[in-house]
Amino acid sequence: MTTSDAGVYVIDPVDSTVAFRTRAMFGLLGVKGTFPVEGGTVTVAEPPEDSTVEVRISAAGFSTGNGPRDEHVRSADYLDAERCPHLLFHAERFEPRDPEGLLHGTLTVRGTTRPLVLDVSRIDLVGGELTARATATVDRFEFGIRTARGMTGRNQHLTVDVVARRA
Repeated sequence: MTTSDAGVYVIDPVDSTVAFRTRAMFGLLGVKGTFPVEGGTVTVAEPPEDSTVEVRISAAGFSTGNGPRDEHVRSADYLDAERCPHLLFHAERFEPRDPEGLLHGTLTVRGTTRPLVLDVSRIDLVGGELTARATATVDRFEFGIRTARGMTGRNQHLTVDVVARRA
């Protein structure tokens, strides 16, 4: 990133997504799905360490392609999407590393906020468009979601793909 890249970038919800994978049924069954990104901003700062990110993710949009399971996960047993329609990620510090860096922030799920570090493996800034990919693992127990121990995976492995355009 260069000084000319500094500025605010608005996240495109059509081209951005949060994909996850987990294990269920005592680790025997792999489950994959997505959460839609509703919007947010990436503020590229100079120096890059001061860059910030705000992302709003739809809890109601949780999808694995299995309707009954998806409805159950959106229910008060898990995400409580009716009462808490969004998952929120807020980052205030970027730590450059090879090849890209770590994004230090917090994730809020069902009103519970916990630290989360995203491992950013790719950042491209070309012609006013920012694309990035990052990964993280979230322990649902840390957010008070303890329904169906053993039957539902405890750790969710996330891959976040973001496309944002200069405001």
